[in-house]
Amino acid sequence: MHPFHLAFPVTDLDATRHFYVEKLGCEPGRESVGHWFDFSLFGHQMSAHLRTDSTGTAVSTGAVDGDSVPIPHFGVILDPASFDALAERLAADADTDWILRPKRRLVGQPGEQGTMFVRDPSGNGLEFKSFADRASIFAS
Repeated sequence: MHPFHLAFPVTDLDATRHFYVEKLGCEPGRESVGHWFDFSLFGHQMSAHLRTDSTGTAVSTGAVDGDSVPIPHFGVILDPASFDALAERLAADADTDWILRPKRRLVGQPGEQGTMFVRDPSGNGLEFKSFADRASIFAS
């Protein structure tokens, strides 16, 4: 696997750091105080950049298997044990901003998966998935 890098806009660096490091358990990395900070999202390099203007991409939604999901969104595919542990940690936190609570999708079909969506403090949508069979990630 090759780690990806994603830079994304946030409105509050302290709240963002708390969410990703304290709530999700991400490892913090480099930073430019007051401007951006890096962290590892399950081995992928993420860069949260403070955006002080009010422009940006409007969030819309799309339908996936009968659920409304935010577009754009990003996330990580986890092994089943890590997915379940993260779901339990998020469910135990009353401040979790759920978009879609953990559920199974495509049960009995190619690509069967666990999925859940949350929002970070800046409103960015995150999806976490888990496939019982990683070989079915791109199955149709």
